[in-house]
Amino acid sequence: MADRAEVVFVDGVRTPFGRAGEKGMYWNTRADDLVVKAMIGLLERNPAVPGERIDEVAIAATTQTGDQGLTLGRTAALLSGLPKSVPGFAIDRMCAGAMTAVTTLGAGIGFGAYDLAIAGGVEHMGRHPMGSGVDPNPRFLSERLVSEDALNMGATAERIHDRFPSYTKERSDRFALRSQQKVAAAYAAEKIQPDLIPVAIRSDAGWGLATRDEAPRPETTLEGLATLKTPFRPFGRVTAGNASGLNDGASACLLASGKAAKELGLTVKMKLVSFAFAGVEPEVMGLGPVPSTEKALRKAGLSITDIGLFELNEAFAVQVISFLDHFGIDDDDPRVNEYGGAIAIGHPLASSGVRLMNQLARQFSEHPEVRYGLTAMCIGLGQGGTVIWENPHFNRKAK
Repeated sequence: MADRAEVVFVDGVRTPFGRAGEKGMYWNTRADDLVVKAMIGLLERNPAVPGERIDEVAIAATTQTGDQGLTLGRTAALLSGLPKSVPGFAIDRMCAGAMTAVTTLGAGIGFGAYDLAIAGGVEHMGRHPMGSGVDPNPRFLSERLVSEDALNMGATAERIHDRFPSYTKERSDRFALRSQQKVAAAYAAEKIQPDLIPVAIRSDAGWGLATRDEAPRPETTLEGLATLKTPFRPFGRVTAGNASGLNDGASACLLASGKAAKELGLTVKMKLVSFAFAGVEPEVMGLGPVPSTEKALRKAGLSITDIGLFELNEAFAVQVISFLDHFGIDDDDPRVNEYGGAIAIGHPLASSGVRLMNQLARQFSEHPEVRYGLTAMCIGLGQGGTVIWENPHFNRKAK
């Protein structure tokens, strides 16, 4: 059997992320149209890729119903104009949907089953709130397999604060403030816009164009954050200011074998090194990226000190803090979330994994002194996911 094929990240895009709900910019936009828009944008950016050469399309969504249902990978492939010969399927791993689409198709490329593939995710939390329409098995509660509020993500974040008293509300607020400031700086420096695909939107005011994320609040202050309510418990520590919001958005990326990328003359932005998923108690799901990262590092033969850039999904500030604390990394380490994260940008569940990859890929191009980076996120129901990437621009002599 042949050795594993090299797996490369060629390009990634996303729609601007909107706020969920009637006042959000995508309220009148279908979920499938969002991911189709991202896919069309991705294909237009990569005209050297023949549509008939795409071997698979995997699109993730957490709440697979209505306009987010019907085997999204296949329907999105048809709607985006790919040939009918291109197959597709849907994935659900809650917050890590797009990440799992990437690792699943990446594994297929490594095995030799695919040469080119499109992976992505979409979440329209305005139309489809997390958990809507589901019927959890009564055994979960009757047999005490999980606590009653294990599906309440805010409650799981409060429990991390409980377990680690040094993770104070002020510490979470400071992390959240830096996220807002970093996103504002990244926008000002045009770091985020190149990977955004504009989307036509319709509201009572008429037609418009979504070109920027809707959620960032650059005017945020520490004093303002301190006054916010704690909705998950009285006198709690998790607020709307130090957590990601409810959002709508989609992402898509192009993966290839190293051989196919070379044949078609495609630019390689990252190389896949290893990935891992791990389970933890659902009640503290935010701790999930710790064991998944340890596992991914072990499989790659690397240590945490080899990682020069981190893109960590900010579901909650305390969740990222727990990861940094475990690995001995400062809250304000410049290697972490250089362009800010989900606290400011938003977290449309299944689409966020590719957002992390887009940002890491762009940072790789600016940091030739860094050889390895990782993308990691916590996952509802008690999981974590980590993908380790190698920088193709790495230069040992770069400082």
